[in-house]
Amino acid sequence: MNNKLLRVGTTYIPVSNVELSSQWYVDKLEAELNYKDEDKAILNFANQSIFLVQSKEGHSSNFIDVYGVERFSITFEVNGIQALEAIHKDFSEKQIRVGAIENRGHSGRNFVFFDLDGNKFDVWSQLSPIFKEKYLP
Repeated sequence: MNNKLLRVGTTYIPVSNVELSSQWYVDKLEAELNYKDEDKAILNFANQSIFLVQSKEGHSSNFIDVYGVERFSITFEVNGIQALEAIHKDFSEKQIRVGAIENRGHSGRNFVFFDLDGNKFDVWSQLSPIFKEKYLP
């Protein structure tokens, strides 16, 4: 029996309005809504289950690092720089708040984007080789 942690199954994201936020994720990120009630919504996208949880206004999944820089807690992957550029353009056209495409000194490129509550997410152009091997033709 393999007792290793195999994958992240669910990520919880604080939101101030479940109704508005779940619709934003469906419309803007093409998430699939699986369940919704007054204080939570369950979405599927990016090969993961995402729970949007009603929280007090002003809360987000962001954190401040030791240097005082606001950080994201999730990085999404796309398959290559062309895919990164395309999704960056798509997000911009959908009026999602996005940052510039960056060279952070490692392989690939990244950009950040934000949801309605200011939750900050990262997108990276380097798709995991294991994911590629298992799930892409």
